[in-house]
Amino acid sequence: MTVHDTKLSRRTLLKGGAGLVLGAYVARADKMFAQAAAKPQVNIAPNTFLIIKPDNTVTVLCKAIEFGQGPFTGMATLVAEELDADWAQMRADHAPSNPQLYKNLAFGMQGTGGSTAIANSYIQMRQVGAAARQMLVAAAADAWQVPASEITVENGVIKHASGHEGSFGQFAEKAMAMPVPTDPKLKDPSQFKLIGKEGVVKRLDSADKTNGKAFYTLDINEPDMLTVVVARSPKFGGKVASFDATAAKAVPGVVDVKQVSNGVAVYAKGFWPAKMGREALKITWDDSKAEKRGSAELLQQFRGLSKTAGKLVRAEGKFEESMAKGGRVIEVEYVFPYLAHAAMEPLNAYLKWDGDTAYARYGCQFPTPDHMAISKVLGLPIEKVKIDVVLAGGSFGRRAQQSTHQAIELAEVAKAIGPGKPVKLVWTREDDMRGGYYRPYAIHRMRGAVRDGKIEAWSDTIVSQSIMKGSFFESMMFKDGLDPTSYEGSNEIPYDVENFRCDMHQVDVGVPVLWWRSVGHTHTGYVVEAFVDELLEAAGKDPVEGRLALLSKKPRHAGVLKAVAELADWKNYKVPAGRARGVAVVESFNTFVAQVVELSMTDDGPKVHKVWCAVDCGVAVNPDIIRAQMEGGIGFGLGHILYAEQTLDAGAPVSGNFDTYRSLRINEMPEVEVVIVKSTEKPTGVGEPGVPPLGPAVANAMAKLGVGRPRQLPVVPGASA
Repeated sequence: MTVHDTKLSRRTLLKGGAGLVLGAYVARADKMFAQAAAKPQVNIAPNTFLIIKPDNTVTVLCKAIEFGQGPFTGMATLVAEELDADWAQMRADHAPSNPQLYKNLAFGMQGTGGSTAIANSYIQMRQVGAAARQMLVAAAADAWQVPASEITVENGVIKHASGHEGSFGQFAEKAMAMPVPTDPKLKDPSQFKLIGKEGVVKRLDSADKTNGKAFYTLDINEPDMLTVVVARSPKFGGKVASFDATAAKAVPGVVDVKQVSNGVAVYAKGFWPAKMGREALKITWDDSKAEKRGSAELLQQFRGLSKTAGKLVRAEGKFEESMAKGGRVIEVEYVFPYLAHAAMEPLNAYLKWDGDTAYARYGCQFPTPDHMAISKVLGLPIEKVKIDVVLAGGSFGRRAQQSTHQAIELAEVAKAIGPGKPVKLVWTREDDMRGGYYRPYAIHRMRGAVRDGKIEAWSDTIVSQSIMKGSFFESMMFKDGLDPTSYEGSNEIPYDVENFRCDMHQVDVGVPVLWWRSVGHTHTGYVVEAFVDELLEAAGKDPVEGRLALLSKKPRHAGVLKAVAELADWKNYKVPAGRARGVAVVESFNTFVAQVVELSMTDDGPKVHKVWCAVDCGVAVNPDIIRAQMEGGIGFGLGHILYAEQTLDAGAPVSGNFDTYRSLRINEMPEVEVVIVKSTEKPTGVGEPGVPPLGPAVANAMAKLGVGRPRQLPVVPGASA
């Protein structure tokens, strides 16, 4: 059996047998949650992260969820490098919910987000591998009665000059009894054989995702399991006033109908009867507290606020005095719509509750808060709840829920039907598209002044919602009453401008919002890079040279900008007739990305032919994955910049599927060329930073072509499939 064997449970795997079962205990959960918010101690014990089996396979229990961004391969690379393993013997699986053992060192709790998976694990997982290597060597030295210092390990083989030779699996059980090193020695980067090497490490999850063996929540089909769909109000904040389930219960396969806090749940023996039963429900909704404004009303309100000063975020110099001196004064408005995450796999989750314990399985991005939510709803002690994380088909922020709404709903539908009935909660595509938790609606009003060929003043007034307000993140992350994820990137621009101001109106809207791939940078990156391009144009400066002159204090910004300019041959390349190029550079999540876009215009909008991309993410652990993430971010960003928006009609979201929420088509994906800037800085994330520069680079190319720089997104409004 392998970790991909769907008949093999982790519980069975951790019972051990003949192998070294590293991951065989779970700390008391009542203590671990209390400690989750404290300054994290770094766990490097191999006996919580590795399973080395007699067949010589090494399975890394990954504390970050794998939904396409590559942590299975990344974590395994870090371990294998220090373990001196053969890559062919490496495997990966998700760690169970346990923040004491598997906490994200950037968060202090277990969770994936902010492009932190590799960044927070780089040293830790290398230490895990180094410690395991030392324990295996100690076991072999004891068995062979030779000094440990004389033993070598290479490509998964343990050797001694006397002729002794063994495998990891051979010594795994004995190694378990060895002391865990507290400070294992790590390799000098010059000794790396896997980290940073191209064409050596193959993704661990690709084969099973290609041949159909990969296991997702929708693959769960337990005996007596009920599939559940929930009818929710078509308007955010609406509640059930009354309902009639007579027709729904008459649908063959429907077992029961129950009201839960946010709607009416239909339980059935399969998805289709559950869906048909939901369609047969007669529900009267109470919309007295629902959001009733449409997109046009929100635009009017936000636009009005943007013309007044908001709460000051940051100021330098004398902005108003500088503006009063005149010169070329530019004032522009940028409008950003609500955006759905549009992951290929909508939300779904499984829960088995027997009254005394609960066992959940799903693509859980934030296990710690979800664990707590399920415990609270079911009235169970924390240690009586277990969550096993499985693969997820994308997220882009959708599964990182500050409200824990999916976990709450999952526990509620289980509680409503009663103990002993396993349930699988399924959101349809329409449920997910119309269910809210979008990228917030936002307006930026930019003002700037150019005099004597120099940018003298810069102002950004932001109007947007808070993602974290009302959640447990608010007390931890708010600054002066404002949500920093709403203005990140706008408050500290990389460019040297003497007179600067950033202020914000934080508006309450009844539409639930959530982190969206690259969070605040998805709109702040656009306005900063589009506006600086406009100011440089007014100053008569080249977009690249003009930026470089303003980046004297930002060497890594300048580094990727120079790299992409060289890659695209910015100075000498002759742009074909009818085409133009635009450039942008954005830092997000401590990763620096610059992109050059070449496009032309068609009757259907811009056609992007090629994107050149330079990325500086510190030490490049897996270059192939970095390139893939840049390519994916470019495609994701391009589709949303050009076409995507979720509009509201009297408070109700309009788009429900890809027929009206336009996504990028395969024939519209441009050619992409990526260069990874060599760096010795600590690794940073790549899952999100490829997105922000794409939009402004497109906008700047359009302006260069003479068709106007888009002020209100999407670029092609009203597009449909």
